[in-house]
Amino acid sequence: MGPAACLFDLDGLLLDTEPLQARAWHKAAAHFGCQLGAEQLLRLRGQRRLDCAALVCRWIAASGSNPPSSEALLAVRQPLADALVPTAAAMDGAAELVQMCRDHQVPMALVTSSTQDAVRRKAAPHRWLQLIEVRVYGDDPALAAGKPAPDPFLLAAKRLGRNPGDCWAFEDSAAGIEAALAAGCQVYALLPSDADAQATPAGVTRLNSLRDVRW
Repeated sequence: MGPAACLFDLDGLLLDTEPLQARAWHKAAAHFGCQLGAEQLLRLRGQRRLDCAALVCRWIAASGSNPPSSEALLAVRQPLADALVPTAAAMDGAAELVQMCRDHQVPMALVTSSTQDAVRRKAAPHRWLQLIEVRVYGDDPALAAGKPAPDPFLLAAKRLGRNPGDCWAFEDSAAGIEAALAAGCQVYALLPSDADAQATPAGVTRLNSLRDVRW
C-alpha cells in the first residue's frame, strides 16, 4: 500500500546543503577560537538554527575560548551560510520523487528545521520545490519544539489531514529520524552507502538513493 502522504525534510534530503551548512558552522566557530570536529558537525544536522547555535556556543566554552552569545555567533555564521546555500544542487532523484508524488496525487509537506526565509533562498533555483505547497518551517509559529521532537511531523500530518502513522517521512539526519519515529511515521532514511548499517534505527527503511522509492 502506498503512503497517505509524503513528508520531506529539505537539507541533505532534497537539496545537498549539508556540507555547505557544516562549512559555515565550522568557519563561524573558528572565528571564536574553536575548531569543530566531524562528529560535532554531524550532530548539528537536522536541528533548528537557534538550537544549533546554543550547542556550538557550549562547545566553544568547553574548548576554553570565550563563548559568544548565540546572536553574536549567528551574526558571523549567517552571512557565510547565506552565500553558500543557494549554490546547493538537488539530491539525486529528489525532483523526480516529488513529481512522482504529484503524478500519483499523493499529498506532500516540507518538514524542515530551516526558517521560512532560509528556505526561500535555498529553493529559489529549484522551481520543482513549488510542488510542495504545505510546509512546516523551523520558525513556524505553530511549532512548539523542533526536531528531534516529533512536533514538526505531527504538525505537517495535521495540516494535510492525515494520520501520522499512514505517512511516509523521508529524512537523512539523526535528529530528523528520531523526530519522525516519535511521530509514528513510516520512516525512510537516506544514508550513504558506506555508512554503518548498524547505525540504522529499528523500524527505519534505509535508502541509498531517492530513486529507490517505490509504491
